[in-house]
Amino acid sequence: MMTHLRRDILACVGGTPLVPLRRLVPGNGARILLKLESQNPTGSMKDRMALAMIEAAEADGRLRAGGSVVEYTGGSTGVSLALVCTVKGYTLHIVTSDAFAREKLDHMRALGAHLRIVASEGGGMTGKLTRDMIEAARVIAGETGGFWTDQMNNRDQLAAYHRMADEIWDATDGRIDHFVQSVGTAASLRGIGDGLRRRDGGIGLVAVEPAESAVLSGGPAGAHRIDGIGAGYVVPLWHSGAADRIERVSTAEATAMAIRLAREEGIFAGTSTGANVAAALRLAEQLGPDATIVTVMCDTGMKYLSRRPDPAPGA
Repeated sequence: MMTHLRRDILACVGGTPLVPLRRLVPGNGARILLKLESQNPTGSMKDRMALAMIEAAEADGRLRAGGSVVEYTGGSTGVSLALVCTVKGYTLHIVTSDAFAREKLDHMRALGAHLRIVASEGGGMTGKLTRDMIEAARVIAGETGGFWTDQMNNRDQLAAYHRMADEIWDATDGRIDHFVQSVGTAASLRGIGDGLRRRDGGIGLVAVEPAESAVLSGGPAGAHRIDGIGAGYVVPLWHSGAADRIERVSTAEATAMAIRLAREEGIFAGTSTGANVAAALRLAEQLGPDATIVTVMCDTGMKYLSRRPDPAPGA
């Protein structure tokens, strides 16, 4: 009997493993566990939220058979929406930019999405670029009559991250002291954080943002190159109670940590994961060995090969 036969590829979303870091963690510091969201079908945690947003729209009639979907995205959400829309039979219009990894754009096209590319200034992510992409998506939605998932404002995705919190709680048997997550739309931090705190109100929540554009912690907006996070303004789903503390991580730190993850742990991840682990390591050094920190491998490093620096052999 084939007990692991799934209905379709969308039934493979979620249920990802949690693994400990072994070589990067400080000797007398806290344990760090990494949720391997690279095990989702497109290699990204965004599969969860894309499926949740589409299914919610189907359930209440905002999206009907044969309809179309519109979104602006740095890439991972677009790839995940492309997967969901292909399986379900919807036309997908994506607004994105040359600021993001080429592999993500190619992946969206491979899954049948129609792309509109908004030019960036020097390849960096800025608040202006985010606003330009949003406006382009608004225009396309008006022209096509498509359903605009509008990820920066869409609260339907929170349910997907509540389920992810349940997975983390079950995998740790409830032994978790802090959760660390980088902020793009803020939905994952909020959804997972709320889900964990429903179980234990004492769990600490740490937000991570680019040091070059640390707007959540009161700094000025600026350009950075950590895909998927740091919109350049305070996003609508963020609120001051979403985290107990905010860690700033630079693009250089995030990139270096992503390289170390691959070289020392065998975990090939993107720069947002590097930022998460860099922030988690800071926290681990402050806590004793009895504490447990959970953070997220947001996606696979296969999405960033064209942008990844080539360290010298043996480095």
